[in-house]
Amino acid sequence: MALRILIPEARIQARILELGAQIDKDYPDGTLFLICILKGACYFLADLSRAIKRDAFIDFMGISSYGRGKTSSGEVKITKDLEVSLEGANVLIIEDIIDSGVTLNYLTKLLGTRKPKSIRIATLMDKPERRLRPVDVAYVGFQIPDEFVVGYGLDFDEKYRNLRDICILEPDAVEG
Repeated sequence: MALRILIPEARIQARILELGAQIDKDYPDGTLFLICILKGACYFLADLSRAIKRDAFIDFMGISSYGRGKTSSGEVKITKDLEVSLEGANVLIIEDIIDSGVTLNYLTKLLGTRKPKSIRIATLMDKPERRLRPVDVAYVGFQIPDEFVVGYGLDFDEKYRNLRDICILEPDAVEG
């Protein structure tokens, strides 16, 4: 397995504590929904939700612009919708990584039609140089280079999600 550690587990956990403290400060009261984007962001959500000290509701969405490969297809598909109403609530979308911005641009517009009080995005990782669509990201764990990363929820063909570190998947490890 050709993996190179980009961000070790200890750095991830320390940054998540900082993000949780900032979110607590920015949302002192009112209803807060943490909307986790499946599957990859569930690891980030679990740790971030424990770092946030205020009450928050949690729900999940499945949304994809990727097939089984390494690049975005550009076509967004909802695979699981929310089970709650967002009307009048503060919404914090929890994402593992933002690169092209296609998925999050689509999702923020969609959720905006559900009349929340506010919508912000928290992402563990950001690749701003890969943007195809504009995305306003309020909370960024790490800006990373344009490398294909796995671990801490991110996968390649459903493998590597369970790694505790964020690793670069070296090209010789990718088949075809």
